[in-house]
Amino acid sequence: MKDEFDKEKLINHWIDSSDKDFKTMIDLYQTNNNNWALFMGHLVIEKLLKALYVHSKDEYPPLIHDLRRIIEKAEIELDSKMEIVLDSISRFNIKARYDDYKQSFYKLCTDEFTKEWIEKIKECRLWIKTML
Repeated sequence: MKDEFDKEKLINHWIDSSDKDFKTMIDLYQTNNNNWALFMGHLVIEKLLKALYVHSKDEYPPLIHDLRRIIEKAEIELDSKMEIVLDSISRFNIKARYDDYKQSFYKLCTDEFTKEWIEKIKECRLWIKTML
């Protein structure tokens, strides 16, 4: 027998998980763990986009981390500004990156850079939630 697909439960799972990661992102940012705060910011947006994917496609989301690809697969229209924002946030997914990339990313994560991107992540988060 095929597994039961509970669309609302799955959407709520992604939203709840994203909301928990959002709190973690803020906590990391407030304790000057900038690179990890931005990594968590990527997860916040990725999970919301996966909720949006389920909402729009009525199926399980793809097992990918590229934010723009997720929204393209969900067939959601993006303007060029949001494409740039999503591509930039995708760069914060550093978990599996090579050490030289991680080092350059750590240097990039100044207080000013991180503050700017935390604000953009907050805006992006609210934009996605308006579609859910």
